[in-house]
Amino acid sequence: MNTIKNKYIGVILLSFFSIVSFAQDAKNDLMLSMGYYNNNNLTQYLVAHAKTKIDGKFQMVPDVTVKFYINNDSAATNLLGTAITNDKGDAVLMMPPSAKAEWMKSAKHTFAIVSTASKLYDEAKATVDVSKAKLKIDTTDDKKLIVTLLELKDTAWVPVKAVDLKVAIKRLDGDLNVNETATYTTDSTGTITAEFKRDSLPGDKEGNLTLIAKVEDNDIYGNLTAERVVKWGSKFQYVSQFDRRTLFARRGHSPWWLELLAYAIVVSVWAVLIYLIGQIRKIKQLGV
Repeated sequence: MNTIKNKYIGVILLSFFSIVSFAQDAKNDLMLSMGYYNNNNLTQYLVAHAKTKIDGKFQMVPDVTVKFYINNDSAATNLLGTAITNDKGDAVLMMPPSAKAEWMKSAKHTFAIVSTASKLYDEAKATVDVSKAKLKIDTTDDKKLIVTLLELKDTAWVPVKAVDLKVAIKRLDGDLNVNETATYTTDSTGTITAEFKRDSLPGDKEGNLTLIAKVEDNDIYGNLTAERVVKWGSKFQYVSQFDRRTLFARRGHSPWWLELLAYAIVVSVWAVLIYLIGQIRKIKQLGV
């Protein structure tokens, strides 16, 4: 009887330790994605995104080492570089000059990313196919923008139709649309025309504004931007308010009315307190 009992106990303990060991060895699935960016037809870079699903919610994964490849995810000669994801799960890699020879071979390329296996995650991969394309911005005297999207086929640049793009003005806090229309679609000639309706918008001291055309998260061309500087803004001359009395000035330079109001409140409060203390002393003297 004791033998059978010991066997049951052994099976239970073995099952328990197996479950614990499995729970310790289990790894979360790491999901990778990637985007291609061509900034103003000059700078190209890749952005890898790492995330996982925990308790039914997606979470960004930091500190993941990612290798970037062009056209082959195993050949060392096609390795573009290595980057580590930040706290937002993003890893950015600028296209190195060493990739020029491979980039010039074809009008279409496949970029691949491979993560390094760790204690928490197995190796993961992702790819993105990109066709070479560029944006061109032209302007007219009546403040209209003509943006053209071109794709490289064989050795010629040809227009691309039916692609959505945005036209805006670069500002410090984000891009501002040139008019009420948020998105345009290229016609059969690969162009769109947008009217500039921000005449009173401040520019620099010469009235310069930077226009930007963007193709965002396109499945074929990735993310493209092109910029052009125009003198369509109002001239802005900065005047220092450092020594003037303004509402947001430094200490000791607030408006007179504000200082008088603050001092009046302080004096009123102290006057009430002193009055109350005087009344309390009178009550004590009367022995009430």
